[in-house]
Amino acid sequence: MYEREEAFAARAARLGGEAVMRWYASGIRVDWKGRGDPVTEADREADALIVEAIRREFPGDAVLSEESADDAGRLGRERLWLVDPLDGTREFIDRVGEFVVMVALAHRGSPVAGAIFHPVSGRLYRARLGAGAWVDDGGSARRLAVSAVADPAAARLVVSRSHRSARIDEARRILGIEQEEPCGSVGLKVARLAEGRADLYIHAGGGTKEWDLAAPEIVLREAGGLVTDAFGRSLEYNRADVRTPTPLVAGNGALHAAVLARLAAWAVNPPAADGEARTPPPSRRRTGGPR
Repeated sequence: MYEREEAFAARAARLGGEAVMRWYASGIRVDWKGRGDPVTEADREADALIVEAIRREFPGDAVLSEESADDAGRLGRERLWLVDPLDGTREFIDRVGEFVVMVALAHRGSPVAGAIFHPVSGRLYRARLGAGAWVDDGGSARRLAVSAVADPAAARLVVSRSHRSARIDEARRILGIEQEEPCGSVGLKVARLAEGRADLYIHAGGGTKEWDLAAPEIVLREAGGLVTDAFGRSLEYNRADVRTPTPLVAGNGALHAAVLARLAAWAVNPPAADGEARTPPPSRRRTGGPR
């Protein structure tokens, strides 16, 4: 299942990446959607190309894309394409190179196929439900597998390069982690987990949206890892509010239970970026997986 959708996600992510790299080579004009929220012509062009391709290939499916107007008609639809045309816009602007294009399909609220394309290197990460996660690099495909590190203190933590948070420093202290690796986009951070080059990623909540997480989640899960909120609950897609309301934990799976247990107090009602209270923890914790 979803072989056609995985292949399409890969093509669409590459299509967006080609547009992004044209702007990367020729110059970048920056606008601002809000405080601390930049957008470029590269974001907009890649968004338009990918959304048009989805509507042509899958006219009956709903679409949620970062740079397109949200259509409430998507709510309740079984199939939703999620598009982040340029994940890591700050790194794109700063010419760091750590940005990706991401396309994924969620079916009944869970990602089932997706692709992450790193246009600077030409590396493409792709996955579909039940078929494993793969990286295409230089014309060859290699299956991805997460690491086996099980002690949180021994974990290699990927952290944001441009959005460093004191709460992540606090989580790192609680877990006893000494090794960290700065990285740009969410997609690249999770791809490093899927490759086994890092072991853990924690997000304090409030900054990510559904389009930031769908492709990374299916890639990491198919590589053997896990993504949940900090209370062990599976992520839900195609919600009215696309913002992620709680802290997130993504990792190799072997670490998950220990990390959730040690961060239980840290995760309870942390202050939100927008000043709102977070969702309280559930009475019973469960580890998420494909639904």
